[in-house]
Amino acid sequence: MIDLKNITFKWHKNDNKPTLTISELVIKKGERVFLHGPSGSGKSTLLTLLAGINTATSGDIFILNKNLNTLSNTNRDVFRADHIGYIFQNFNLLPYLTPIENVILGCQFSKSRQKTALKQSATLNQEATRLLNALGLTEQYHKKDVATLSVGQQQRVAAARAFIGSPELIIADEPTSALDTNNRESFIKLLFEQAKHSNSTLVFVSHDESLQPLFDRSINLISLQENI
Repeated sequence: MIDLKNITFKWHKNDNKPTLTISELVIKKGERVFLHGPSGSGKSTLLTLLAGINTATSGDIFILNKNLNTLSNTNRDVFRADHIGYIFQNFNLLPYLTPIENVILGCQFSKSRQKTALKQSATLNQEATRLLNALGLTEQYHKKDVATLSVGQQQRVAAARAFIGSPELIIADEPTSALDTNNRESFIKLLFEQAKHSNSTLVFVSHDESLQPLFDRSINLISLQENI
């Protein structure tokens, strides 16, 4: 699913030291990986590289055997829309839309994900409803303005948007930081259930190391960069 080789990343080309340096990182299809490290260790930077939002200064980033560094900006955007679901730390929901409308946005830029979603349900609305229910947001909230929902409820909307159309890779950037421990664990288990249903690989970033035992594998970003 993911294969990084000799990666460096600098925010500015004249920086003396790279923000991120990774000699090798391999994540297999279907894995549920916990990526952790202190603030400033490069967690969010790595996620932007995996999603093709930024490009590596040097090295190769293969996602689904496609080298993102060789793609144009437009082609990376298309690749991300087709193959990657992203759960942002601040959710990035449109506040004036309903949960259903926010979730469907995950298919608006990808015909392939739209086609896959319509194999699951008769309409995109029905598939959005199914995902929201599966992730713990009951139907009484589905047609409210998303801005009126609690943080935990908005989190479920953001996750459903990432999963619609069953993208092969789900990237989650600190999505549980606003929840207490019990709610974090229950939400992560719901993510796992949906990842299994969608046959998606999950890369989950958090500074909360107590969540490590829930995952197939844990990667310490500081240690990963020290092993060069």
